[in-house]
Amino acid sequence: MAPPILKLDDIFLSFGGAPLLAGAGLQIEPGDKICLVGRNGSGKSTLLKIAAGLVEAQSGELFRHPSSTVRYLEQAPDFAGFNTVQAYAEAGLGPGDDPYRVTYLLSHLGLSGDEDPKMLSGGESRRAALARVMAPEPDILLLDEPTNHLDLPTIEWLEGELQKTRSALVLISHDRRFLEKVSTATVWLDRGTSRRLERGFAHFEAWRDRVLEAEELEQHKLGKSIEREEHWLRYGVTARRKRNMRRLGELQTMRSNYRGHKGPQGTVQATVSDAQESGKLVIEADKITKSFGERAIVTPFSIRVHRGDCIGLVGPNGAGKTTLLKMLTGQLSPDSGIVKLGTNLEIATLDQKREDLDPEDTLANYLTDGRGENLLVNGEQRHVTGYMKEFLFQPEQARTPIRNLSGGERARLMLARILSRPTNLLILDEPTNDLDIETLDLLQEIVAGFPGTVILVSHDRDFLDRTVTSTIAPAVPDAPDGRWIEYAGGYSDMLVQRKGALEERKRAEKAAEKPKTQQATASSSSKVKLSFKQKFALENLPKEMAKAEAEIAKREQVMADPNLFTRDPAAFNRLAGEMEKLRGSLTDMEEEWLALEMLREELEG
Repeated sequence: MAPPILKLDDIFLSFGGAPLLAGAGLQIEPGDKICLVGRNGSGKSTLLKIAAGLVEAQSGELFRHPSSTVRYLEQAPDFAGFNTVQAYAEAGLGPGDDPYRVTYLLSHLGLSGDEDPKMLSGGESRRAALARVMAPEPDILLLDEPTNHLDLPTIEWLEGELQKTRSALVLISHDRRFLEKVSTATVWLDRGTSRRLERGFAHFEAWRDRVLEAEELEQHKLGKSIEREEHWLRYGVTARRKRNMRRLGELQTMRSNYRGHKGPQGTVQATVSDAQESGKLVIEADKITKSFGERAIVTPFSIRVHRGDCIGLVGPNGAGKTTLLKMLTGQLSPDSGIVKLGTNLEIATLDQKREDLDPEDTLANYLTDGRGENLLVNGEQRHVTGYMKEFLFQPEQARTPIRNLSGGERARLMLARILSRPTNLLILDEPTNDLDIETLDLLQEIVAGFPGTVILVSHDRDFLDRTVTSTIAPAVPDAPDGRWIEYAGGYSDMLVQRKGALEERKRAEKAAEKPKTQQATASSSSKVKLSFKQKFALENLPKEMAKAEAEIAKREQVMADPNLFTRDPAAFNRLAGEMEKLRGSLTDMEEEWLALEMLREELEG
């Protein structure tokens, strides 16, 4: 085992109340790819800042190899003194570092380098900061939510870059798929302390559950031991009780440990408030279009959204996902075409920019709309502090200004408000931003089991695969031109279908070239006749094609069930794979039959 290049041991930090970190540790060795996981507010970002030297612990040991270089991804980059993004990113380079790395990274992150830092959006600022910390290829790279504000193609590119980097990594992210692909070890920060698993994030949740079960069993055993000792204390011989002071001391220690045990933080417990059922047809869009100047955002696009559908919108940043979403929900009029909304719609929206939040408002006032101490949830009057507890907020936070909340807490607060109101159409624009894994699990359960209709925009592949019944994506993923296509299933299903369509186009192009070659062959030897094998194929191929079409139709009928993927994703994926093979086989047979038929006509004059 290589010696560590950075080590934190027995770190303690408190901001006046209960300790945020109490005995936490982190050890980084060359080549490590560690994901740092834990609930919102567990101290993950703080521990990363201590490792970067930006925050000082109140006690504990910090060792950093004198020759090692460390880069930390800032949440709010400081652009003071820089006229361009290129200059800001190059300032992170050390002596001997290659300046071309900055240009390469900025290009893949969607920036030219000529941008004025004062004019950057929040997402663009984060990308510039990402280029700055990655360009020097440091010994240790500390990344806090690096995928925030990145689109799917860029996230997949970043995965490849981090998989092959020589830097040791410590990652904080809510993106399960990203963590699974990049990490090889997991550090779990829980109740102020840390535990390490020498396997990637894919194995974390099963391990975490085993740890918590073992802890619960130990607490149960401790409780039983205390009962036995108290029985001895109560009914034992008085003289022996006085002599055995050591045993009395052990009992006091056990009682103290039992009372002082801090169990794991609870999970969010919530359901969507019932609303009147909407009409069966929720949205109908017929040949809608939208352009801004010369740029087409949506070319004629049609869709029918029915009650119970869960539609996902994906695509690169700037492709027009939010524009299309606003047109489908009636917030933006199309240039041409018609959008009809169904009856009895109760719409609730979670906006990615959290624009609905007034930073000076208090949590209680926001949840109750300023109507006192109570709110109506599913027709029942609830006190606001009791309702807040279900979303892991403490009663004393009721009068806290929203500006004091973390990004994850703000997302949780908006979720609490949305779920308290009757709704049958949920509009979720990047709902997974800043949510911890446990709250993300709850949101997935809510969306998957929602009796109404959901339309969501997301860059979280795992979330899409677990929730949506169909996915809308640009026809040309790398260069969106306004054409959008709806695919059955989640993100992974969309990739399979897109790959199959590409292969079919290639086969069709090859088939178009075959008749010319066969025509030339036939004209040069007019006396040539079809072989027995060719005649047999010409007669039997139509039967085989009919069988393939029947098999495809059977599977299409099964896959038409909108709830199939949610109910049985394995069966859905198996059927999708079979459909791809059958369509490929049918295309091959059609091409062969067409070529043989044209050859027969040519030979017979």
